[in-house]
Amino acid sequence: MSSSVLFDAPGPRTRRLIVGGNVLAAVAALAVVAWVLVQLGDKGQLAGDLWADVFTARTWQYYLLPGLQNTLRAAAFAIVGAIVFGLVFGVGRLSQIGPVRWFSGLVVEFLRAVPVLLMMVFFYGLFGQVFRGSDDNAFLAVVVALVLYNGSVIAELVRAGVGNLPKGQGEAGLAIGLTVGQTLRSIQLPQALVAMLPAMVSQVVVVLKDSALGQLIGYQELLRTGQIVYSADGNPLQVLAVVAVVFILLNLLLTVVAHRLAKLLSSRTAGATVEGTGIGNPTAAGGFVGGGAGPGSGT
Repeated sequence: MSSSVLFDAPGPRTRRLIVGGNVLAAVAALAVVAWVLVQLGDKGQLAGDLWADVFTARTWQYYLLPGLQNTLRAAAFAIVGAIVFGLVFGVGRLSQIGPVRWFSGLVVEFLRAVPVLLMMVFFYGLFGQVFRGSDDNAFLAVVVALVLYNGSVIAELVRAGVGNLPKGQGEAGLAIGLTVGQTLRSIQLPQALVAMLPAMVSQVVVVLKDSALGQLIGYQELLRTGQIVYSADGNPLQVLAVVAVVFILLNLLLTVVAHRLAKLLSSRTAGATVEGTGIGNPTAAGGFVGGGAGPGSGT
């Protein structure tokens, strides 16, 4: 069977034009990078001592590594909390009970509309009044804000993921005697989670990056400790470049892990639906094997 395409395959002349365009774009990009490096060199920003200060044991031991630890700590709590929140309210939006569906939709839409930084500032002030003198107020504010905002986005992903499944999935579950809730939990939700995993990975990356907003309320995460370093050493460009590289590496690691998890879940879900419910399994109870008797066979 031939695969369908959305456009005609490029011919030899078009392919040559594409290659030429790519080469020109690469040359232009290299020229821009070279120009930037020349400008930085003229201003002394490539001096070795400015970069050496970033890689001293003192800088990493007392500032960057503790900041990285706080970033990962906040991100880990926020990611777990956002996934749990998203699953609960996503399923709530699919509930057959009207008040539950209405309440879940109201909460999700409200939290999606509020900027995450505004929530951080609000909860930081709130926790400052409730837990006076606590050293964890900034941490709690960052985590709660990230959980609520990103959890509401994940809840919408869950609702949309289940809604985009073929109707036959739900009908098949009802046909074998499952309730609506059992069909959702056993058949629809596992498939929707696998389908929406790329979007969820993107949201997890957003959680990690948005944790840097905590520096605005005094949370000692990686960007905040980086600011402390360059305020003392006078090398903001060098410190921020290193911090950016650390964030990029963390995001790449998250993406790789998530893609491997997606493949694992895909293979397991494909077999679990068949074995657990009998749907699509010709040898399951009520199914047909070869020329075995079935409805209308007359035997």
